[in-house]
Amino acid sequence: MLEPALEQRLEAFLAHLRYERNLSPKTLDNYQRQLRQVAQLLPIQDWSQLQTEHVRSVLNKARLARLSASSIALRLSALRTFCQYLVQMRVLPLNPATGVQAPKRGRPLPKQLHVDEMAGLLEFEPGDDILAIRDKAMLELTYGCGLRLAELTGLNLLDVRERELRVLGKGSKQRQLPIGKQARQSLDAWLNVRGQLAPPDETALFVSMQRQRITSRQIAKRMGLWAQRQGMVQPVHPHKLRHSFATHLLESSGDLRGVQELLGHANLSTTQVYTHLDFQHLAQVYDGAHPRAKKNK
Repeated sequence: MLEPALEQRLEAFLAHLRYERNLSPKTLDNYQRQLRQVAQLLPIQDWSQLQTEHVRSVLNKARLARLSASSIALRLSALRTFCQYLVQMRVLPLNPATGVQAPKRGRPLPKQLHVDEMAGLLEFEPGDDILAIRDKAMLELTYGCGLRLAELTGLNLLDVRERELRVLGKGSKQRQLPIGKQARQSLDAWLNVRGQLAPPDETALFVSMQRQRITSRQIAKRMGLWAQRQGMVQPVHPHKLRHSFATHLLESSGDLRGVQELLGHANLSTTQVYTHLDFQHLAQVYDGAHPRAKKNK
């Protein structure tokens, strides 16, 4: 049980969130759960006694309890918002949680398909099925060029050259990408039948059954469908193909700067996080390149 003064202020804050800020029931539940857990850890009888050292103590106890960085950040966010409310109510002169930093959360690395899995996904014959022909071209182009979903959706006929693809990336930055042999063959097959779906004045490279530019949602759905048809265990979406492109290329070439250019990343640090190498490959690179690692011949 909480001290009466703690309980009353907490209930008033939750009512404020519910009726004045109109927050969702799920958000209210998160605030209530986090703040009650915090209150049970505090050696105070009234919220007016709350100090920065108490906030830091609460976070340290969360770390000792091995809570994840995201859970600790959520707890601090709830406490910071509550303290700001207490300042507005003149219970506290200043927000004691303002200067406290949450632990840094590591950026999760996207999962990639192995080379064999990628081959299994792409090795199907579309036959005369116009949608299968289109889908294979989209799959091959996404993996072959490392396209973002928005980049694939936004492609126009005029963006296709003989062996190059013009892509409009983030920040309206254009880049030229080479089209590989397999992607070129699948793209040519689609261009031969595209007129059966696309009206003469349609500029989009890929169109849907509605005879207009295909949407991002439709592309993701079709790629997921082909993953199921090809017996893939893990789900497949456009971003996973892009990450597979980057990972496979980096593992084969080791050229981080080149992969950065192909992906259209403004900063090399983004590519470093985005394209992780397995330790075995890193060890091989080290053994073959570092002067202190090379074996004497």
